[in-house]
Amino acid sequence: MGSITSAEMRTFDNHGAARTTSRNRARDFEHEPAIDPGICWQAIYSRDPRFDGRFFMGTTTTGIYCRNICPVPFAKPKNIVLFACAAAAESAGFRPCKRCQAQAAPGTPAWLGTSAVVNRAFRLILEGALNEGNVTELAERMGIGPRHLRRLFVQHLGAPPLKIAITRRIHLARNLIEESGLRMTQIAFCSGFKSIRDFNHAIRVSTGQTPSELRRVAGAPQSSARSSGLELRLPYRRPFDWSSLIAFLRRRAIPGIEFVTDCSYQRTIEMGGVPGFLTVKPDATGPRLVVNLETKGAKGLEQAVERIRRIFDLGADPVQIASHLSRDPRLRHLLKQRPGIRVPGVWDGFEAAVLAVLGQSLTSAGSKQSVARLVQMFGISVDSPIHGLKYLFPRPEVLARADLPEAGIDNVRAKILRDLASSTVRRQLTFSTYPTLEQTVCQVGTACGIDESTANYIAMRAFGEPDAFPSREPALRRSLAGLDKTVSPQHASDLADQWRPWRAYAAMLLCNESGRRMSPNDNRATRSLTSFRAVDRSPFGVGPDTHHL
Repeated sequence: MGSITSAEMRTFDNHGAARTTSRNRARDFEHEPAIDPGICWQAIYSRDPRFDGRFFMGTTTTGIYCRNICPVPFAKPKNIVLFACAAAAESAGFRPCKRCQAQAAPGTPAWLGTSAVVNRAFRLILEGALNEGNVTELAERMGIGPRHLRRLFVQHLGAPPLKIAITRRIHLARNLIEESGLRMTQIAFCSGFKSIRDFNHAIRVSTGQTPSELRRVAGAPQSSARSSGLELRLPYRRPFDWSSLIAFLRRRAIPGIEFVTDCSYQRTIEMGGVPGFLTVKPDATGPRLVVNLETKGAKGLEQAVERIRRIFDLGADPVQIASHLSRDPRLRHLLKQRPGIRVPGVWDGFEAAVLAVLGQSLTSAGSKQSVARLVQMFGISVDSPIHGLKYLFPRPEVLARADLPEAGIDNVRAKILRDLASSTVRRQLTFSTYPTLEQTVCQVGTACGIDESTANYIAMRAFGEPDAFPSREPALRRSLAGLDKTVSPQHASDLADQWRPWRAYAAMLLCNESGRRMSPNDNRATRSLTSFRAVDRSPFGVGPDTHHL
């Protein structure tokens, strides 16, 4: 289900000899995007880059689907079909345009704002749930039947779960084929395909070309252009508030593991059991992040890419989020001042939970000394070409039996950390998407023995929960009440109900503003990154009109 037959593939090779096939299938699979079609048409005519990846256009006369920023003149409106995602277009028999390259689009937003079940199942697919499992197991995790799950996906996305997963693998594989010098065998398996045959067939059906032909046409190197590692480019939706995000990460950088500057993020990582190093920088030529992975082999690359996307919240849709939050006058002026808010994620969920237990929160970086001692005593030493990066974060099985008071951690926190590590080792707590936010907060709170507000902070960063809200944060409550007084946590939660399902983004806006009031000079250097005055000049899309819908 969700694949295209070889006969259908040939209909597009005959220069339109049987184009009624694409028309009929498009009519069967047609599904309007999660945003208003009128807005879609405005974005098409203006080629607005902020809507790139929010929807795709299939042309029934050619059997090709495009992004709204495609430089090729569009067909007549009567010959265009709108799709919510690339997988829906391919399910209807369309092929990706070779000019605008669908695999280079930011992709379907991580949270669609339509069906909670589809949202969370989609996140599990991004985490690789269908690489080892199947649709039935995915449905069981969501508490529904597989037929109902397929029905919901077709209703809200226009394609079944398996087709969503396959299209995602194809797009990652195409990026690696065209930008890297990895061998085809490596690309196949690190993209999530289970066999070379499946890989070759999927690429051929999607593009009409073999992997080797794609590489030859793209002029990709036969060996990696960078001897030090693999370079990738990950797109995002404009606007993108890089300065606020990187400042947040910099204040919370783990000594010996992370090194953050105004223009880059570096850290040690582990991919497929092999240590490596990660460097992320903004691309000055367009709305992308340049990622350099330095590691031996490419095992675990698919999961690594998704973790990087979560750290920088590349799946966010800032237009949709701003449209909802700007209804509140308290947030409207903040959104105009700092468009493109993101919720910073983490490389590893267990790491985030440990740091939260040690005192890190939305408004506090916690004790760097305690974290540094923990890493030095129980982390894994690595040889790094990056100055100052010496360790991998301690593993759960190590902390479960570690003598934590020797690292200067008090007995109460030491017990919580051991319980957390033991729960992670026994898989009682997994840092993958749960069916609901409430279940996420409950599981984290039970495993860590922490309060609900701290559990919401972990849910924001480790699970990417867009509606998590740490209501006990002092700075957050001061921002809600004014500088002279604070509101109660319950009152803060009540006030935040109007921001659902994007409360985490509202919390980031308020806390960033509170931090700037207390230390107005902290972000002076980073603001230069977003000082461009026009959207088309800045890779972040920051300009005078980016807050308008």
